[in-house]
Amino acid sequence: MRRPITSTYRLQLRGAHADPSGRHFGFAEAAALVPYLRSLGVSHLYLSPIFTSVKESNHNYDVTDPTVVNPELGGIEGLRELAAVAHAAGLGIVLDIVPNHLGVETPRLNKWWWDVLKHGQDSEYASYFDLDWHDDNGAGGKLGLPVLGSEGDEKEFELVHLDDIDEDVLKYYDHYFPLAPGSFGGLDDDPRDVYRRQHYKLMYWRDGVISYRRFFSVNGLAGIRQEDPLVFEQTHRVLRQLICEDVIDGIRVDHPDGLADPFDYLTRLRGLIGDNRWLVVEKILGVNEPLDPRLAVDGTTGYDAMRELDGIFVDRSAEDSMSMLALRQTGSTWDEAAIEAAEHQLKRDVARSELGAEIRRLTRAIRRDNFSTAGSTVSDEELTSTVIELVAAIPVYRADYISLSRITSSVVAEMARKFPSRSAALDLISAALLANGEAKTRFAQVCGAVMAKGVEDTLFYRASRLVALQEVGGAPGRFGVAAAEFHLLQQERANLWPLAMTSLTTHDTKRTEDTRARMIEITETASEFAELVHQVCAIVPSPDAAAGHFLLQNILGVWPHDGVVTDALAARLHEYAIKASREAGVNTSWFDQDEAYEKAIIDWVDAILYGPATSLISSYAARLHRGAVQVSLGRKLLQLVGPGIPDTYQGQELFDLSLVDPDNRRFVDYTMRSQLIARYNELTESTSQPVAHFLAEGATPAQNGEQTGAYPELIGTIDRAKLAVVCEGLRLRREHPGIFAAGDHQAVFAVGEAENHVVGIARGVEDAPGADGLAVIALATRFPLQLEERGGWGETTVTLPQGAWIDRLTGARFEGTVDAADVFATLPAALLVHERLGAEPSRGVF
Repeated sequence: MRRPITSTYRLQLRGAHADPSGRHFGFAEAAALVPYLRSLGVSHLYLSPIFTSVKESNHNYDVTDPTVVNPELGGIEGLRELAAVAHAAGLGIVLDIVPNHLGVETPRLNKWWWDVLKHGQDSEYASYFDLDWHDDNGAGGKLGLPVLGSEGDEKEFELVHLDDIDEDVLKYYDHYFPLAPGSFGGLDDDPRDVYRRQHYKLMYWRDGVISYRRFFSVNGLAGIRQEDPLVFEQTHRVLRQLICEDVIDGIRVDHPDGLADPFDYLTRLRGLIGDNRWLVVEKILGVNEPLDPRLAVDGTTGYDAMRELDGIFVDRSAEDSMSMLALRQTGSTWDEAAIEAAEHQLKRDVARSELGAEIRRLTRAIRRDNFSTAGSTVSDEELTSTVIELVAAIPVYRADYISLSRITSSVVAEMARKFPSRSAALDLISAALLANGEAKTRFAQVCGAVMAKGVEDTLFYRASRLVALQEVGGAPGRFGVAAAEFHLLQQERANLWPLAMTSLTTHDTKRTEDTRARMIEITETASEFAELVHQVCAIVPSPDAAAGHFLLQNILGVWPHDGVVTDALAARLHEYAIKASREAGVNTSWFDQDEAYEKAIIDWVDAILYGPATSLISSYAARLHRGAVQVSLGRKLLQLVGPGIPDTYQGQELFDLSLVDPDNRRFVDYTMRSQLIARYNELTESTSQPVAHFLAEGATPAQNGEQTGAYPELIGTIDRAKLAVVCEGLRLRREHPGIFAAGDHQAVFAVGEAENHVVGIARGVEDAPGADGLAVIALATRFPLQLEERGGWGETTVTLPQGAWIDRLTGARFEGTVDAADVFATLPAALLVHERLGAEPSRGVF
């Protein structure tokens, strides 16, 4: 790769129509950030999807035309100009592509979909989409669309002329659909007679008749058939052009598990982009699931790393008390057994309801693909219920990767043992899977959709033992990560996937990394948290105790550390509380909204923010914050130094307390960030201790007892401290890419009374300076609040490899066995570099 990748910086692009104020962030705005990002130490800009999508989209995953670079962002010329600016600064560009689906919410915006609706199976694009034209599809062989608001609503149909496309169309409220050639005589025709002559059938949305594969259960995103070489070529035509022009250096693939054959698709994609470009996939792995080493990719997008980097800072001794508190508040301990049971039940529920259309299509495919007499006496009801049970029991997104070849057979064997009455249905299903036809593909795709909707989108909004663990790829049933597990997993990444992305925050995370750091610190103060919960529940009881327990942890995660509650925060929490309640689907949902309950939840949030319990929450949140700033710095440093390619999500180089989208997609204040990094660069040029001076400049007077405990200066200067950590970590990676791209991972441990409070990693290569080739060491503080309570580090020491080591953050020099109190005298994290490597802090823009 001409521009070696050492780190990425994620940018959320959006057009002016996506923001109520008309602000936009396109290629030109990204180009203006290149000097800042270069100074930060980033090697590659990582862009959200760039192809034409719905103008109002704030994410651009609803692509409507994959053959055109989004004009709202600046078009292909704007992208070329961004690439020229980035390349001139030595930076590369990584694109996020969406091969699984296209946006069809507004049909006329998608010319392929519009043509299919108009011409049916005769459309040249009919093979592009994953459509079900079978006579038994529930729509009489037509393309069934879940549009009607009530049964028999055809009376609302009208025939009108759409000026923007100069075409006569069928109108249903604000929905417009094309008319097949020759199917009507004029606008005076009876709309219902004309409608009956179309290739589509508009269905009552609750009927569950949907004749196209969707992205999970999103009706406005229709699956496309990348297994068709023509579709692959058409949807990757511009990508091929950008590669030929050397515009891009890498690709992030969104949701490949939705495709018919992810393995084959990724092999073809690798062939298109070449071996010298970076390729990572949004593959959500189960906690014990390996990434198939045969895949032609460099790794995942880092959800697995997020679980590890969060989990190492969780105080695992709090598990029992947190479980008992959850039991009292919610009726469940939400331990591993409870999570597993709830997961199976919710996956069953989702398969029966939201994804019922996908289940029906799968069962029909099973019948068609069964060429033997197996299961000939199995009723449709029995087959459907068995398919649902089987899908719910599959423990991974999809089990048809070669490395997971035993999973499906093992689940089938266990089900047959437990439920002998299902043997005939299991025989029928197995026979169809062995046919290697449509049923096998559908089964794998449905498993992933059921997992996503049942677990990440439902269970993770209900479980509440420690909500911080409930992120995509997380394992909330496992209460944290032990040091031994953490180090073994880092070594595995270094050995097998050294170029995999590692993430702490993404556009999909339900909480930013700093919000989770706050919530993780609850485990250090479990008894105080339990007391707070009891007091808050007594003073301002929630409309639902379980929902209140879940929401309170999230509220603590974003509570202002100075206790000043603003109307803006209230508005954000209102939006989040409604979203979380609907996702949980217990008292209200996206489909059946209970306005009275939702108002009660909003009133409760306001009572938390402005009521009699507010001072209690503020006091406790301030204590959590003291620990969170230390966890945030240490965890970020471990990510930057550890195996893999670290991504920094936009704005996260400063301390940021945000929740799920759209909260974490707010515009970032880059003016402030540019000013801060400019000042930091000035100090690196003029002083031998730039970090100390940088922090001192940002110190603020004590407020609300904030400056008690260790590192009091961090409370007012956490933004500066995190920026310095990110700068030095990223710049070090760019200066010495070989140490990180191919380097070994070794564990570093402390010895002494507070040894459990240190987590450290060492990186190096065979010819690097220092003993055993180790050249860089990152040390972080665990359980900082408990460390305060015990009175500090005491006689705890860390033994360093042979030679002198310089802390890149403070300039301090260490050698041999050193006191932890000295290593962590200025900051709760240390970036030690062997002096022969060149350990001085970076000097401004390099």
